[in-house]
Amino acid sequence: MEESMEEEEGGSYDAMMDDQNHNNWETAVDGFRQPPPPPPSIPAPVREPPRGQLLAVPAVSVDRKGPKEGLPLGPPPPPEPNGVIMMLKSCDAAAAVAKAVPAPTPSSTININTSTSKFLMNVITIEDYKSTYWPKLDGAIDQLLTQSPGDYIPISYEQIYSCVYKCVCQQHSEQMYSDLIKKITNHLERVSKELQASPPDLYIERFNIALGQYMGALQSIVPLFIYMNKFYIETKLNRDLKDDLIKLFTEHVAEKHIYSLMPLLLEAQSTPFQVTPSTMANIVKGLYTLRPEWVQMAPALFSKFIPNILPPAVESELSEYAAQDQKLQRELIQNGFMRGDQSRKRAGDELAYNSSSACASSRGYR
Repeated sequence: MEESMEEEEGGSYDAMMDDQNHNNWETAVDGFRQPPPPPPSIPAPVREPPRGQLLAVPAVSVDRKGPKEGLPLGPPPPPEPNGVIMMLKSCDAAAAVAKAVPAPTPSSTININTSTSKFLMNVITIEDYKSTYWPKLDGAIDQLLTQSPGDYIPISYEQIYSCVYKCVCQQHSEQMYSDLIKKITNHLERVSKELQASPPDLYIERFNIALGQYMGALQSIVPLFIYMNKFYIETKLNRDLKDDLIKLFTEHVAEKHIYSLMPLLLEAQSTPFQVTPSTMANIVKGLYTLRPEWVQMAPALFSKFIPNILPPAVESELSEYAAQDQKLQRELIQNGFMRGDQSRKRAGDELAYNSSSACASSRGYR
């Protein structure tokens, strides 16, 4: 009885184990079986994120102590029956994310740094202005102030113009204007001292040279400093550079010599051709440009070179004008200026001229 029971228990136990092994084997075989291929379908297009936004990527938790050797950084994915297909899907999604989010290019960062460095390198400090830029302007101004008419100056007007432009852009206009005024003032003071040491017979001629040289230099200096004039002198000082520089010559040269110069000019006027007409014209016109009220010192002198200085002529003073013209003709003859050859004048011309003049005079007095 006990043996039969043991045999039945042993047989039932073996049968149970066989059934369990059979079931486990079928399960394992089902796991390795490949499912039928899915029906073909059109994959949905991957939607790219709008510009300026990044796709949300799930964060991966990492142990602070660091990963251990041979272990992955994150938890393994749960087992799925179709593991091969899920792996392909995950790879496709990662590729889509990589394609949708472009990696930042290093060229943009380099360009920003380069432009910033260039901007910083172009900054002109006050030390740079005093040591580099103003010495170039100082040398050019010296050559312009001391050049003779018609001389060639070996300077680069483009370089000087560029220096002025850069200094104005770097907010050095006030310092540059101050240096320019100081430079020209010192030059004019030296000119004034040289004129004071001149003898009377050379005084008029040297004053004419100093005046013409300075006015000629202004024709080059003012255009070179046009940016400073436009963005500093006209805007902040409400003045003009040319007017300021002409005023400097008036204050430091002309005002100091006008009372010594005017008597010499009147004396030269009384003696024809003691001074060349071109020299007299240049000085008289220059003095009128510097200060028009100086006309009151010698109206007759200024009226010979500048129109509309004297009041209009009146009929009662015609005889006086004629007397002045006759006096000038006699002085010219006394100084060796003879009238031209009268032999080619036709007979009767002199008589006709005299009779017509007499008729005109008589009509004028009626």
